[in-house]
Amino acid sequence: MVPSTTFQNMQETTMVDEIDADEAGEIRARRIIEAVAAIPKGRVASYGAIAARAGYPGRARLIGKVLGEAPDRLQLPWHRVLRADGRIGIPAGTRGFREQCKRLKAEGVVVKDGRVPMSAFGLDHDLDRAIWGFPA
Repeated sequence: MVPSTTFQNMQETTMVDEIDADEAGEIRARRIIEAVAAIPKGRVASYGAIAARAGYPGRARLIGKVLGEAPDRLQLPWHRVLRADGRIGIPAGTRGFREQCKRLKAEGVVVKDGRVPMSAFGLDHDLDRAIWGFPA
C-alpha cells in the first residue's frame, strides 16, 4: 500500500492506493501489448526496445513472457519483435520460426538466415538521418 495525500474542501484527507500483484501484472501486460501493437507494418523492434517504450527498461525477457501469455496473441503483431541483433528469438526450424519469417516477409521485411537488418527495418533505423540530416 502506498499512502498519498489529497486536499478536498480545504481539509487534508489521507487516501490509500492499493494495487495487488495481479493488478500490477495486468497493467504491465497492457503497457507491453500497447507498445507491441504500435509497431508499424514493415518495421521491427527488439525485446529491449519494447520494454523501454512500455516503461520497463532492462526487462527484455518480460516482453517474451507477456507475449507468450497474451490472450489476444493472434491479433498482436508479435512477429515484429526480435532480438537486439535482429535475430528471430524462436528456435530455427520450428513452426513458430517459419511463421514469423513468413509474416515478416509478407510485410516486406527482409529476413535472411533468421535475421533482419535492424539498420533497415528497426523502429529507429533512420534516427541518424532525422537528427543529422544524412541523405537517404
